[in-house]
Amino acid sequence: MVKSGNKSKRGGGLGGSPSHLMHRVLQLALDIYSEETGPDGLTQRQFAVLEAVSQKSGLTQTDLVRATGIDRSTLADLVSRMTAKGLLAREKSAIDARAKAVSLSGPGQAALDAARPKVEAADKRILALLPKAKRDGFLGLLAELAGEADAAPDKAKAEARAAKKAAREAKKLAKKAARPAKVKAEKPPKAEKAEKPAKAKKAKVVEPA
Repeated sequence: MVKSGNKSKRGGGLGGSPSHLMHRVLQLALDIYSEETGPDGLTQRQFAVLEAVSQKSGLTQTDLVRATGIDRSTLADLVSRMTAKGLLAREKSAIDARAKAVSLSGPGQAALDAARPKVEAADKRILALLPKAKRDGFLGLLAELAGEADAAPDKAKAEARAAKKAAREAKKLAKKAARPAKVKAEKPPKAEKAEKPAKAKKAKVVEPA
């Protein structure tokens, strides 16, 4: 049973590490989730997939990656296992023939309906660990961090494209700088044309009478 009320003082070392503190909070949240849903209940990831599919049927696995934040390889394995259990159904996507569209099966809908109140109870327990005045701010910060996580792949692609473009430009400049400067040879000034001497007039020969 997870106990609440233990307040850790923020300090140096691990107490000042966001990654460490978030990992501990995640462990706490998952423990509370497991207690509420029970050993035979849906896992947190299974619930996230079913909830996302219930919001919009026919999602592809790429859509589910964006909706749930689960990495692609883990999600593919998860969807395969949930399909084998009869919780999900897959068929060819009407939008992309190469992709598989995922939809809720009857048992999947029943499992989701049974899990929702338990997940809601877990969420209430987690928020109850904080003063009421801080709960909205806490959820806002979590949503902001989740938004950054969702945007990270697109940002990484944009940065990679920018880096490639900068590398190409630098390469062009380096090649241009390495070329020897072409010095135009100065043409010698044209010599002035010497004036042609005037032709001497031929003397007229007068024959004797």
